[in-house]
Amino acid sequence: MGYDGVNLKSSISIGKIYSIHYFEYMSDFSFGGEIHNFWEFICVDKGEIGITADKTFTILKAGDIAFHQPNEFHNVQATGGIASNLVVISFDCHNPAINFFRKQVLKIDDLERNLLANIIIEAKHCFDCRLDDPYLMNMPLKEPLIFGAEQMILNYLEHFLIHIIRRYSAPAAPVLNTPVKVGTLKSNNETFSRIIDYLESNKCSHLTIEQICHDNLIGRSQLQKLFKKQCGMGIIEYFSSIKINAAKEMIRTKQMNFTQISEQLGYTSIHYFSRRFKIETGMTPSEYASSIKAMADGNF
Repeated sequence: MGYDGVNLKSSISIGKIYSIHYFEYMSDFSFGGEIHNFWEFICVDKGEIGITADKTFTILKAGDIAFHQPNEFHNVQATGGIASNLVVISFDCHNPAINFFRKQVLKIDDLERNLLANIIIEAKHCFDCRLDDPYLMNMPLKEPLIFGAEQMILNYLEHFLIHIIRRYSAPAAPVLNTPVKVGTLKSNNETFSRIIDYLESNKCSHLTIEQICHDNLIGRSQLQKLFKKQCGMGIIEYFSSIKINAAKEMIRTKQMNFTQISEQLGYTSIHYFSRRFKIETGMTPSEYASSIKAMADGNF
């Protein structure tokens, strides 16, 4: 007895990728604008930004995403006082379903945020260039290329777009029965989220593992195991990254000098702050500030 195969159809198919960017903008950055014949979206990871689409000006805040259709004039400018982190991706797509995104400003959910993060990770594997240069127009592939990196970008991006369309226009899909211990998984996720919120709230303090365990009613080994499983690093390493990300945002707002930032974030000295900053970013605070300013001015 022969089998009849099924040719599965694609509702969203990505053609060329023109750009994948993750920007850390100064609080006074502005981009004059452009027009091109492919799609682009801008998603705010942190902070806020002002965009113009044709003649419409919109303020986007963290979690907002705006789509620019082909041949639509668009620009970006800081709103002043708040430094922003942005994901910007441009691509070809000619499926009729893509028209859903015309003139759309939407909110992304946690799954969509994770898909965007995966796209950025794969792009770092795939392209031999910096992803934070706003004037970059070509993205050369790395040699040798990590197996599957190009396809993973397409898969994640198509999944991202399909998920948004489903979430905004279709009923929620039924939850499938699985053998996963849902209660334990839910408990771990809630504990992890609670501790993340705790770390964010205390990023200006000097925390020890003992204090984190005490304040969150969790054992040391359980805490370390949870963070290794959830984000692949120890909790102190994760807390350090939170502090350095906060420092980067403070540098970009230009309201405090390095010594003030170091004190604000609870570092014991400016020298220790600079050393931690270089370990996390590969640059000293002054090199980071110069790099961001050079890119904003188009002199990178």
